[in-house]
Amino acid sequence: MQRHLLAVCAASLLAAATGSAFAEGYGRGVVIDQNASVQGSGGMSSSTSTMGNMGATKMVGGAAMYPSKDIIDNAVNSKDHTTLVAAVKAAGLVDTLKGNGPFTVFAPTNTAFSALPAGTVDTLLKPENKGTLTSVLTYHVVPGRVDAAALAQQIKAGGGKAMLKTASGGTLTASMRGSDVLITDSKGGAAIVTTSDVYQSNGVIHVVDKVLLPG
Repeated sequence: MQRHLLAVCAASLLAAATGSAFAEGYGRGVVIDQNASVQGSGGMSSSTSTMGNMGATKMVGGAAMYPSKDIIDNAVNSKDHTTLVAAVKAAGLVDTLKGNGPFTVFAPTNTAFSALPAGTVDTLLKPENKGTLTSVLTYHVVPGRVDAAALAQQIKAGGGKAMLKTASGGTLTASMRGSDVLITDSKGGAAIVTTSDVYQSNGVIHVVDKVLLPG
């Protein structure tokens, strides 16, 4: 069920020249409007809503991610994101991510968290470090719904880089490296998007293979 982000990015770049693109095998043959999902922190456009509803339900961590459910209600079912869910609960962000949004979440897997220096996660989960944990988690959240097509457009418009303002006030940089889409943090660490466009009722999730760290 997982589609590589590159296919959608390529379709989007073609859309910039032709007005629309047919992404074969993506979203059951949805025609992607080149302006469909480029949004700020405002409401979700009708075309974005249509894409989310028409797209095939994806599997993440062995569980179906339903576009009709919010970010939290889907994430709790992914066996690959138990650490992220625990961190969100410890930071008191559950109600926020169950809100209307929309939000774009770059969601690190359990493997990504385990790659941090030994003891890092346990330290972050301590009550006295709630502020730091919140800063790290909100650094993975971008206000608005930025799906693969929108991200591709922003990378193209930025001459190969897209600067994404996060909910924490920091900045992430999106770019391409060969066939991979990279999300680079302020420390220069780069995460690869491994699963894109996991639509939620209040946003979209892109699964990444590393934890992004603010400056």
